[in-house]
Amino acid sequence: MTAGAGPAPLALEVEGLAATWPDGTRGLERVDLRVAAGERLAVLGANGAGKSTLLLALAGFVPLAAGRARVLDVEVGPRTARAVRERLGLVFQDPDDMLFCGTVGDDVAFGPRNLGLDPATVFARVSLALAQVGLDPALAARAPQRLSAGEKRRAALAAALAQGCPVLALDEPTSTLDPRGRRRLIETLAALDRTLLVVTHDLELARALCPRAVVLERGRTVHEGPTAALLDDPARLAALGL
Repeated sequence: MTAGAGPAPLALEVEGLAATWPDGTRGLERVDLRVAAGERLAVLGANGAGKSTLLLALAGFVPLAAGRARVLDVEVGPRTARAVRERLGLVFQDPDDMLFCGTVGDDVAFGPRNLGLDPATVFARVSLALAQVGLDPALAARAPQRLSAGEKRRAALAAALAQGCPVLALDEPTSTLDPRGRRRLIETLAALDRTLLVVTHDLELARALCPRAVVLERGRTVHEGPTAALLDDPARLAALGL
């Protein structure tokens, strides 16, 4: 940072966030976090801690029950869902939830087309997104069902990138990948010029990609700090269920 420069603007700001699923199940009790623009933050916690619910709440898929959340100065709420999703791209844990068109190219183009972009711009975004994730352009004509697990994850990431969102929220991005696919995905994510919010059980992914981590427990923020310091503290990891 240059002399006199102020702090980086916030990409995400969450204060006292609680969220309740439509069936009445409480998914989050109180989550507080701030993420600077360009930062890569790991969200850790045991199963059922509320990690995936947090991402869905930020993207407007789970109603907020209390507190507030802002994505690049846009308040998350029922009336701002479109504006929020233009700023925050969600990559689901199961890539099949994002790959539902006849071809990979149509899946990656789905977001830009729904933004009302012209065909030339859509094509340029699809080409760039496929290149960013290291997928052969020829795969654009292939049915997503014919992709390998690693290719599906890359195609799902490309679909989010093509929307042009400055913030990406990823749910268990390395799950089901073999070691080679995992390494390639980590390299891809590290090269992105985006703010990343990464939910993961993969502690070494967190160490390699995210300088800072928060830990959720029963829907609450219970730890925040440098990722390496947390992972090098076995007693603290055990106490947090990690």
